Order: sequence, then C-alpha cells, then structure tokens
Amino acid sequence: MTSGRVDAHVDAPGGLRSGALAAAAGVGRETLRYYERRGLLARPERTLGGHRLYPPEAVTMVKIIKAAQRLGFTLDEVAALIDVGGHRHANPDLRSQAAAKLAETEARITDLTIIRDTLRAALDAGCRDLATCAEAPDCPLPFTEIASAT
Repeated sequence: MTSGRVDAHVDAPGGLRSGALAAAAGVGRETLRYYERRGLLARPERTLGGHRLYPPEAVTMVKIIKAAQRLGFTLDEVAALIDVGGHRHANPDLRSQAAAKLAETEARITDLTIIRDTLRAALDAGCRDLATCAEAPDCPLPFTEIASAT
C-alpha cells in the first residue's frame, strides 16, 4: 500500500526532479542550481508545485561537465565549449581547446616531476629541517643559494 506522496528523488512524468538528476549524475542539488546560475544547465521547467523538472538528457550534460572538469577545464572553459539552450555561441573548436589544455597539463607534469625528484633527493640527503638543509652543501633544495647569499 502506498501513501500517494511523490518522493522528491523519483522521476516525475516527463522529466527528473532535482534529487533524481543529482543522484543519477553523482552530484548534489546545490551543484545543479549552481550550474543553472552559471548557464551550464538550461533552466528547467517547473511543476505546478514549483519543483524543478529537468529533461532526461540533463543527466548526460551534468556528466559531460564533470568529465570536462576532471580533464582540467574550468567551468568558464566548459561554458565556452557547450551551447545550452542557444544562449551563447559555443566555441566549437574543442580540438584547439584540448591541445591548449594538454600543453598546460604537460607543463604542470614537468614542474611536478622536478618537485618530486627534488623532494626525493632531500629525503635521501637526510634533511631534517629547512634551516639545517639550507646550510648543508649536499642538500638538493634551492636553499643553499639563499643561505650563501646572506
């Protein structure tokens, strides 16, 4: 026997309520509202009771946004790559955007590799603290140049 109440997390006829979309896309309701405010998600229809009612394809759009973020794109960059409801002219050149993001990522990897290698060398050199390390001639951290300059 059912109570006749509609759970906010279940699909409503013709669309998804916020809770159902959030659960299906793996985000919170606040994220949906934020994407809406930013123009990443089209404003949904409303039920007579005022509940948001998203089209089923909104699940895919939210997943696309999240995937693009995982690839390093900012929400502004994502917005430039999608066209929600014809409100903006999307930049259709995903290839150039992805190439730029790849170059940026490769530069970060190079920097992080240098940091990792320097920290490993500092561990191997037995540095116990920064002051002692800065005075040791065999410490790989760049503090030796700073210490000798004073």
